[in-house]
Amino acid sequence: MAVQVHADRVSLDGPHGPLLPPTSLRVAEGSLTVVHGEPGVGITALALALSGRLRPTTGTVTADPAGDLRSLVAVVDAPGVSEPDEALTLRVVAGEELALAHRPAGKPDVQAWLSAHDAAPFAETRFENLEPALRIRLLTELAAERAGVRVLVLDTPDRHTSEVATWTGVARAHAERGFAVAVLAATTPLTALPQPPARIGAAEQPDPVRFSAPEAGSATEADAGNENETAEGDRA
Repeated sequence: MAVQVHADRVSLDGPHGPLLPPTSLRVAEGSLTVVHGEPGVGITALALALSGRLRPTTGTVTADPAGDLRSLVAVVDAPGVSEPDEALTLRVVAGEELALAHRPAGKPDVQAWLSAHDAAPFAETRFENLEPALRIRLLTELAAERAGVRVLVLDTPDRHTSEVATWTGVARAHAERGFAVAVLAATTPLTALPQPPARIGAAEQPDPVRFSAPEAGSATEADAGNENETAEGDRA
């Protein structure tokens, strides 16, 4: 059965006031959800709530079928949470991510992985010097390596580039592979987004856009279309 994650009127309060106003959202396997909000901690707070790493102040986040959100959902490149140390080389970052995914992570293994993903020439490049397109693609691929992960949440890839195609191509490719993909955007103008976005602070949201066929026996997009209402520790 295809995995879906539902946020139902989820809000989050911080020590100095609200981080996230009540927001509903649905993310589904084989589909892309784009979310738009103001730059700041509220976007990342939503990402961490979707992944079970922050407990909502109000509302609920559930997986259907039932599962452990921390195992199902990977948050990609969240500022201050899962973004890599910019001073590290790509080889070191890839090795850490592969080890986190319980994949072979010795130097030859990392080099082989980078070669397979057309990134071997950049192995010794400091992460801060990678082109945004390469950064976004590789971090998403590394998150997708984790066993059991079916949901990828890309946290504000638009903070690295104004080229929307840089992250939409990556997001769509993983949705076509069957992942549930959510992209949280903050600086991209609404008119430049690839599809009608869900909005931070809203309950009524557009459906995810499907890019791959649902599994046999799973709910169709039409069946699920009305369900929108219905800390840093280990790396997100």
